[in-house]
Amino acid sequence: MTKIETINIHPLRLPLVQPYHWAQGVRHHFAINVVEVIADDGTRGYGECTVAPDQAATAAILERLANYFVGESPFDVTALIDRAFRAEYLAWGANTPRAANQLLAGFDVALWDLQGRVLGLPVHRLFGGARRERVGYFHFLQGGSTAELATDAAEAAADGERVFYLKVGRGDAHDLEAVAAVRAEIGNARLRLDANEAWDPHQTIRMCRQLEPFGIEFLEQPVPGWNIEALAHVRQAVGIPIVADQAAFTLNDVETICRRRAADMICIGIREIGGIQPLLKAATVAEAAGLSICIHGSFTTGITTCAEHHAALAMPNLDDGNQIMCQLLARDLVKAPTLRPRQGWLDAIDGPGLGCTLDPEALEQGAARYREDTT
Repeated sequence: MTKIETINIHPLRLPLVQPYHWAQGVRHHFAINVVEVIADDGTRGYGECTVAPDQAATAAILERLANYFVGESPFDVTALIDRAFRAEYLAWGANTPRAANQLLAGFDVALWDLQGRVLGLPVHRLFGGARRERVGYFHFLQGGSTAELATDAAEAAADGERVFYLKVGRGDAHDLEAVAAVRAEIGNARLRLDANEAWDPHQTIRMCRQLEPFGIEFLEQPVPGWNIEALAHVRQAVGIPIVADQAAFTLNDVETICRRRAADMICIGIREIGGIQPLLKAATVAEAAGLSICIHGSFTTGITTCAEHHAALAMPNLDDGNQIMCQLLARDLVKAPTLRPRQGWLDAIDGPGLGCTLDPEALEQGAARYREDTT
């Protein structure tokens, strides 16, 4: 029986192709902690975690959590994660499932990757097999100025992109100007907006009335994520469909959003919900309420992209314009397969585990950048 022999935590900082502009500021790199799980036969599985609010601190917590997995079977992933959560969060009175999910997701993904590699099966087959041959993704518009966004939109439209995604919440005048400029470049293509919690309900309603003429397919998380009632209020008041994102981190969040009819779709990913299996559980809750899942990307690499792609292949109620962010990196950790959708579509991954090969040089460069930035 396969056992987990060692777990290594690798803090990395990876530069972006260009600055990433959104409602919460500007980012120049992604900071992640890679979780490497090594079995007693030498087989390796990989996951990763985002690092808010402090990378070194979260790496130390991951080192502590790793003790609950070493010496155990990777096939006991659900029980092991539950044990770690109860011992290191509930037992201390720290009932903080959102914070726990962001760290435990790294172990969940690494263990499913390891299982698939040991068995010689792609991860989606461990969850019942693929329901589709490919997954749809949107084009994530990038740029600081309206002119840069319009140029990106024009180039993507020429390449045949189907769905476009634009960050708003950067100032009313900028938002309206950018939306108009992008719409002019993409014609009748589908356009989605994400305000990333930047607005209150009144501002959301006011902005939606000005944005409606631009044919917006949906507006993602305009109000603070902790206020599901505000999200429900906005949804009832505006004509643009509303999507929950930061409001949905746990199964309880997903159930509350569905019960309150607070959103028309739920955008959620592995980082928030705690892994591949929890993401599929969230999809089941949403499916029961008649809602689809738009898989949410985050400040992560192709490791998470592959994991979410496998979940996307397996879930029934999947949107056709999901989020992907590893293409924003100057150099991704995943060397193969190519994770760049063609005209918004990415074929199934059929290799064992996550089906990806990592780039050792990219790993070392990310580790060196972390050391430079923290010394």
